[in-house]
Amino acid sequence: MSQESESESNYTEGDLRNTGMQLKHDREWDYELDRIIDAIEERDAEKVGLQFPEGLKRRGPSVADDLRELADDDVTFMLSGQPCYGACDLDTYLMKRTDVFVHFGHSPMKNTDKVIYVPLFSNVEVLPIMEEALETLEDPEETEGVGLVTTAQHMNRYEEMSAFLEEHGYEVHSRRGDDRLTHEGQVLGCNYASADVPADQVLYVGGGKFHPLGLAMEHPDKHVVIGDPVNNVVTVADTEKFMKQRYASVHKAMDAQKWGVIFCTKIGQGRWDQAQQILEDNDDAYLITMDEVTPDRLRNFDMDAFVNTGCPRITTDDGPQFHKPMLTPGEYEIAVGNKPLDQLSFDTFHGTW
Repeated sequence: MSQESESESNYTEGDLRNTGMQLKHDREWDYELDRIIDAIEERDAEKVGLQFPEGLKRRGPSVADDLRELADDDVTFMLSGQPCYGACDLDTYLMKRTDVFVHFGHSPMKNTDKVIYVPLFSNVEVLPIMEEALETLEDPEETEGVGLVTTAQHMNRYEEMSAFLEEHGYEVHSRRGDDRLTHEGQVLGCNYASADVPADQVLYVGGGKFHPLGLAMEHPDKHVVIGDPVNNVVTVADTEKFMKQRYASVHKAMDAQKWGVIFCTKIGQGRWDQAQQILEDNDDAYLITMDEVTPDRLRNFDMDAFVNTGCPRITTDDGPQFHKPMLTPGEYEIAVGNKPLDQLSFDTFHGTW
């Protein structure tokens, strides 16, 4: 079984991926090699595509080696080099040219017989950090329970986490948000609908700060506690710094005349109707289609500002790196005067392709 031990990457100050913490526990992933081999044999597959998210691409060759040891000699394994940030980000070119396509690191966003999703469940124990989180959560006798959310990597421990909270007197509220989410209690970097529960506080169990910060902005009335079982740290989501950054971007764009409207062509990230509506309402808006949206690729466009209808994280993670203001559709409406500034909110993505 292939194993993984990761350390946090360094990003620019203010980037929501920058947690400022180093890993305190080795993290081992379950690559479900036997399930992949079974699918290869059942389909008499000769060509197998393997797609990893950015942080795990370096594990690709080792996983391919493990699979070669288990598969017949006539099976060819191919690694996707395309950027990958979620289940919405499939390498459709490679997928069409393989008999079996394996997507690692995310749970299914839409069921398909062609793709095998391997969520990479983590072996890290979650109860120690939940024990510590009890000191930060409001007392169960003084609140209407607690919402419980996590990422795909820890969904295998969700029932265990829920039972732990109940044993400590909490009424646990959970739901499956919408069709973009596979599991009850699951959140994505673009979707926090599972936290829309009748509780004043939410416990997020997982690594990093982006998911709980997005959750806190999507549900500003909730007290959001972060229990990170990998870094062994409990914190409270504080959105102030991020919101200041977004307000600043909106203000910079208020004088913009020429707008570039980004439509992302990735299979699960395109919001065509939203892009078209902006174009219909603004004669000085120009549609720009692209798969990977990066600062370098937009630098040669003579625009005063951009509005991104693709993945919300392009704006929130990389917004400060673009040479001109990069806004979400909701922020655009404020910048052009269609909505008041106090309606600024986090951009989320619902539905599948």
